[in-house]
Amino acid sequence: MKKIAVVTINQPSLNSASRLMHYLDGYEVDIYGKKNLKHNLDNLKIYNKLDDILPLAWKRYDAILCILAIGAVVRKIAPLLRDKSSDPAILVINLALDKIVPLLSGHLGRANELANDLVERLPNAINFISTATDQTNTIAFEMLAKKRDWRIENLKALAKISNRLLNKQEVKVATYKSIFDSIPDRKNLKLVDFSSIDLDRVVISPLVKSNSLTLIPKVSIGIGCNRGTSSIEIREAFLDFLEKYNLKLEDIKNINSFSAKSDEVGLLDFAKEYNFKIEFFTKEDINSFQDSFSKSASTKFFGLKGVAEPTAILGSNYQELIIKKEVYNRKITIAGAV
Repeated sequence: MKKIAVVTINQPSLNSASRLMHYLDGYEVDIYGKKNLKHNLDNLKIYNKLDDILPLAWKRYDAILCILAIGAVVRKIAPLLRDKSSDPAILVINLALDKIVPLLSGHLGRANELANDLVERLPNAINFISTATDQTNTIAFEMLAKKRDWRIENLKALAKISNRLLNKQEVKVATYKSIFDSIPDRKNLKLVDFSSIDLDRVVISPLVKSNSLTLIPKVSIGIGCNRGTSSIEIREAFLDFLEKYNLKLEDIKNINSFSAKSDEVGLLDFAKEYNFKIEFFTKEDINSFQDSFSKSASTKFFGLKGVAEPTAILGSNYQELIIKKEVYNRKITIAGAV
């Protein structure tokens, strides 16, 4: 979260906003106030009516911090509400700057996170977080996704899942063991395979499509190629790979290969074209795996256990291969891991 609008309505709230500025280092902050009020701000944004500024602020800022009555804020933002995945964080703070209410977008908009940060910065401040999962220390799957930069699909299914957890009912999670084991609080969660999916379950996978709440981790891609393979050929193979597994460009974490390919012009140009981070791993890195991989020509030429599969794992967050090596045009291999 970077950009914050602080909205005031009268002289007392503008005075409070001026004091608040001293505690907002690290944020890009604009203060909005009515004309003909006294202040010592360098660049106060003047407005006549709240209705004139809120629609623009809704699109422009990550958070809108209101030094206004909560009722007034509720009435003014009501026509602007669209979706919890896109609405900005809305917070209300009192004139004394010691009571903070995250009013809207507590999780995905990070209003709760901002409220907690303000409490740490402001003297004697307390916040009132009403989100049930926060109050009961219950896992919030949307926050898990947010923190790990995962996409979310079927967000409307979240409420049912959260309610099951709040009611101490079991929630089955269809995912990979490595990801399941990485969830910090697995109370009332049960790992199941991908054949057991319904609306009472959560899916965590970039490959499985369902109507359930679905979190989509990023995929680490391993690529091997013959010497002199062009970037055009690699791109075509990569796009075929994405289409086959119904992956989006935004789902790709990085690409990886063997260190002998670090001067491969086609591979480097491909990575540059898509602005992918590319990492190269040594023979020692690759052969450190105890597991065996799909049969590979790299074993014969370089004495490696493989290229695409082991480097995909080495570049991944959870060290689990989810897409075995695919061969394209007899010269390019691609694999995926989470």
